[in-house]
Amino acid sequence: MIAILDAGVAELTPTVGRAAACRFLGRSRAGHYRDQQAPLNGPPRPRSQGSPRALNNAERQAVLDVLHSERFCDAAPAQVWATLLDEDIYLCSISTMYRILHANNEVRDRRNHACHPPHVKPELVASAPNQVWSWDITKLAGPQKWSWFHLYVIIDVFSRFVVGWHVATRETAALANAMIATAIHEQQVPADQLTLHADRGTSMTSKSVAFLLADLGVTRSHSRPHVSNDNPYSEAHFKTLKHGPMFPKSFANIEQARAFCAEFFEHYNTNHRHSGIALHTPADVHHGRTDDIRRTRQAALDAAYQHHPERFVRQAPQAPTLATHAWINQPTN
Repeated sequence: MIAILDAGVAELTPTVGRAAACRFLGRSRAGHYRDQQAPLNGPPRPRSQGSPRALNNAERQAVLDVLHSERFCDAAPAQVWATLLDEDIYLCSISTMYRILHANNEVRDRRNHACHPPHVKPELVASAPNQVWSWDITKLAGPQKWSWFHLYVIIDVFSRFVVGWHVATRETAALANAMIATAIHEQQVPADQLTLHADRGTSMTSKSVAFLLADLGVTRSHSRPHVSNDNPYSEAHFKTLKHGPMFPKSFANIEQARAFCAEFFEHYNTNHRHSGIALHTPADVHHGRTDDIRRTRQAALDAAYQHHPERFVRQAPQAPTLATHAWINQPTN
């Protein structure tokens, strides 16, 4: 058989090369080269049929019978080897016992480990306010080292409007429940309309929050573990908060933290022109005032174009248009 393969390699080599010929025929290239070499002294050495130190079939079966015996069927090979050696019996090494078991497909974990299915990638879309909310909790530095206040924030994905927030000294599901229920009541969100998205923190995945959302007809959604991009709106909002020029390094007390957040969220909702919503304020988008504002902007741009058309090289200026949908993980196909 080897001679036939070598002949085939020799025939194909001028066309495709020796390496490709060996690969095509399934012939070991090293073995082919070795067999083609002329012997230095005398006839070629016969090919080895295995190590002379290896156990024969009868000995391998004897080892397998011992490992299958009632005495040792629940013992590891190392335990079997040591026990037999204490009785002045040596069959083979521990590694050989493992090789014999592995050849018979008998090496595996004795317990069935839990295999968790992969978490589904959340794909959420909002075409109007109060359809998808995102919420999260971040820490605000307190007066002493390692002291923190906890800021809870709920943001509307479509409008970027902060519909609820709270600063507390600790993170609890009860506080999250109260904030969520208050926000839903103030926004007058009907049942079976809203999806509330969050990461997998203890408060977000608590049973009390789950029961509350079920009672209010709100769908739960969670990020995949260790995937911050699954909650981009809350993460980006916290970055806007903490990277602002007025954000302090620490707060002297919880009253100061609440006062700062009240001022910030009022400014954010009513004055901050957000690049993700066509440079409108979140309040304008949330309350449906963007059409009138865009018409006013477009009128100003049209007047500027009429006065100095040469300043607009490619085309007449257009006011930014608000996107019709806001996605968390928009599908690619």
